[in-house]
Amino acid sequence: MSEAVKIDADSALNELRFVQEMGLEARIAAIVEPILMGLGYRLVRILFSRREGSTLQVMAECPDGSMLVSDCEIASRAISAALDVDDPLDTAYNLEMSSPGIDRPLVRLSDFERWQGHECRVELEHMHDGRKRFRGIIDGVADGNLRLQGGDPDEEFIELPVAAIAEAKLMLTDELISESLRRSKKSVAADQG
Repeated sequence: MSEAVKIDADSALNELRFVQEMGLEARIAAIVEPILMGLGYRLVRILFSRREGSTLQVMAECPDGSMLVSDCEIASRAISAALDVDDPLDTAYNLEMSSPGIDRPLVRLSDFERWQGHECRVELEHMHDGRKRFRGIIDGVADGNLRLQGGDPDEEFIELPVAAIAEAKLMLTDELISESLRRSKKSVAADQG
């Protein structure tokens, strides 16, 4: 691996998430995130649910956005051992290690760059122009703002402050599915090569 590629991969690995967990999920993220980073993965999201038996979902990815089943297995073993030692949960639970999936959450600025041209849904923490929910095609990020095309029928573009985003997620479209399959094939080929 060339030094330029290594530096780029390292910076991608260390890129901060602008969406952060709260409470118990934040405590679990503090345990899990350094372990994932040590293995070369990035934390996407922690979600704990007590429905139908307790489930702890840890969503992660490689810096390039991929996450193979073998990656999930490696991360799951390491995380499980650490959670057994720290024991942050007061109940038995199932650990579910997963990739972000096709209609993935967008939690880093690079997610918007990587998926530019695709449709997303954004929910803000506070009202912006009288609304909290927006939907549009990702046009880019500049000066701390996410730019969406077609966010409102009366507006060609809308700019939303990234710091105010509570949740952002890609919308499942035929174009997104095609692009995701193309990227997945490329990632598997690179992993096997």
